[in-house]
Amino acid sequence: MQVNPSIFKAYDIRGIFPTDLNEEVGYAIGRAFATFLKVDTVVVGRDMRISGPQMFDAITRGLMDQGADVINIGMVGTDQYYYACATLGHAGIMVTASHNPPQYTGLKMVKKMPYLLSGDEGIQDLRRIVESDGYSQPTRKGTMTEQDLSADFVKKVLSIIDVPALAKLKVVADTGNGMVGPILKRVYDNLPTIELVGMYLDPDGNVPNHGLDPLQPENRAELQQRVPKESADVGFAFDGDGDRFFTIDDRGEFVAGDYTTALLGAYLLEKYPNSNVLYDVRASWAVPDLVKAAGGTPLMERVGHAFIKQRMAKENAIFAGEVSGHYYFKDFYFADSGIVPSLLILEMLSKKKAKLSDLLKRLEEKYFISGEINSRISGDAVAKMKELAEVFKAGKVEWLDGVSVTFDDWHFNVRGSNTEPLLRLNLEATTKAKMEEKRDQILGIIRG
Repeated sequence: MQVNPSIFKAYDIRGIFPTDLNEEVGYAIGRAFATFLKVDTVVVGRDMRISGPQMFDAITRGLMDQGADVINIGMVGTDQYYYACATLGHAGIMVTASHNPPQYTGLKMVKKMPYLLSGDEGIQDLRRIVESDGYSQPTRKGTMTEQDLSADFVKKVLSIIDVPALAKLKVVADTGNGMVGPILKRVYDNLPTIELVGMYLDPDGNVPNHGLDPLQPENRAELQQRVPKESADVGFAFDGDGDRFFTIDDRGEFVAGDYTTALLGAYLLEKYPNSNVLYDVRASWAVPDLVKAAGGTPLMERVGHAFIKQRMAKENAIFAGEVSGHYYFKDFYFADSGIVPSLLILEMLSKKKAKLSDLLKRLEEKYFISGEINSRISGDAVAKMKELAEVFKAGKVEWLDGVSVTFDDWHFNVRGSNTEPLLRLNLEATTKAKMEEKRDQILGIIRG
């Protein structure tokens, strides 16, 4: 069948419903998934999007017509879905478009935890099967059963922290009408010393209050005001499907993902000494510096959950963090979760008897980061990156993911977006002046 090839991304399948990705395409992908993986059982969950029921129905019909049994885990966050795939031991499909606007739909696909289908391994195979109608001949029709694993999930995430050690803390949590609200309330009901102030906790596919991506400043502005106004200790923001997590400190300041990775990495090394910690190519030097100081081994990896999970399992790493707000834990099947890092931050603040702003000040005085800056480009992204590598060839040039160049007192990474005609710059220097000078110089080349 004819299908828009651009929906088959590097880490998942994603497109606008019903123009790019609709029930007919969903049904075909369900059949292709069962054909490609030759699986007899598939775990399927979905998020709160308006198109969710139609897409869920189409994909599960495709799976069952192809001979696979479906375990329907209902409307869940993506970390609950990973938990189900890991504990039940099956492949899985999560119907979600994550933090994209409401008109999008998509699929995150597990081969067997912690291994996901990615563009390199599986997603393009599904495209080829769909385009060529290359389905295998089913020998039976699959069935559907329902399973609610939410109580077990709550127990699991609580087991990762020391609940009695938690101090009296006040938290403002904004789940943005995404999938996290109901399960967050259930988890936090078990934390007697934590006062939870909720914002937009009810899932609503119309997304009436603000967008689903807290990396966009307008989507977290209200939370940033609420934290100091409520005299809260910390604010937590979750993306639409709950696999990304963001922190607001007691000042109402947004905490960069690499700072969160550095603090959590060092903290987890107190529990698990001499371990490996993964971070992505965009991250601040704060991450390897704090990990080494805590006795751990920092390992750099390319961006993307499919690559990080695989590398974590290979290196038996205790923790990984991405600048984009994904945090992965060995104690959680090498998967990413929004709820787990929220609990660990509460534990860290309790045990260190410190304000989050005090822990951050030490980093802010030493590491000057640009944050991720996107530039829309009309020309060839690879040519631009090669030009940057040539201009800055006096530094150490690496091509693990986009182009990274390192000098003694500054470094940067520029990589293309997987979904849009953008180049993304992350840069850091040892002084604010140097960071701003180099940032402007590189943006001049990218946008020139």
